[in-house]
Amino acid sequence: MIMIFALVALAPAANAWGCKGHEVVALIAEQHLTPHAKAIALHILAAAPVDPNLTRYCPAAGDPLADASTWADDERRVRPETAPWHFIDIPRGALKTDFAKYCPPANGCVISALSDQLRILRDSSATTEARAEALRFVIHFAGDIHQPLHASTNNDLGGNCVPVTFFGQAPEESPPGSGSFHPNLHSIWDVDIIEHFSAGESSLGLANALNRKFAARIRAWQQQPAVFSAWAWESHELAEKIAYGELPRRIPVPEPRALNSCSDLSASEREQLSQLDEKLADSYENAAAPVVQEQLAKAGARLAALLNSVWL
Repeated sequence: MIMIFALVALAPAANAWGCKGHEVVALIAEQHLTPHAKAIALHILAAAPVDPNLTRYCPAAGDPLADASTWADDERRVRPETAPWHFIDIPRGALKTDFAKYCPPANGCVISALSDQLRILRDSSATTEARAEALRFVIHFAGDIHQPLHASTNNDLGGNCVPVTFFGQAPEESPPGSGSFHPNLHSIWDVDIIEHFSAGESSLGLANALNRKFAARIRAWQQQPAVFSAWAWESHELAEKIAYGELPRRIPVPEPRALNSCSDLSASEREQLSQLDEKLADSYENAAAPVVQEQLAKAGARLAALLNSVWL
């Protein structure tokens, strides 16, 4: 068992990987940190703890790195300017040569955010608070960039506007007329696919299982250069091939345009998406689950390599 589209201002409504997914990435990374890097990371987090007044969506994880992994999703509710840092909306059909336009400097994206926060983490003159915040961002964004639907869009906010039925759970629109459904394509990649293949398993149990399953490949992933644009493009291609490509009813690729929310779609566009009546079960899960598992393991391995490189 195991680059945002230039005019998009708001992040997808869902949190990439959900609580379990982000915790798994952090827990896999922790197993591959050098003792020196782990000691420094734990010291930084302990020296500048999370504001106790911040509302946390995920229950306490019981591990400092795992608990830090979900902080950025809570923090963006307080600091909405950080929302675009979680993703990069590369339109389906985009050319790799067009990559830079999807990460505008005014808003940033997950690629620039990872680079910026790593720079702070490496800055010995930065305050402990700034470095702790940067560490929490890096842990989180290393997970985000490996979620395929955080690197792709089809005028649907990374699949957030695509209603799906997942193992019999039919989508419900809330509020009515908003175009926002649950389940949707994005949310099942964040949470439901993971929960389906790891039902009843803890984040630590899943991290250990994935660490064993991908043991032969983790070292190779850690030795690859840390090129964030390459990681994002890799995720984008997986979204095209699997997240969209394995849908039973193929969704056309429209001319890209900016959306702030699913309600920006016209009534006819929302109706067309609903009429697709995407029913996802075993066939889709069997195609998606191996991708999700590998991306979680890869994110953890690469995160460990990043942090090890900061504290040699």
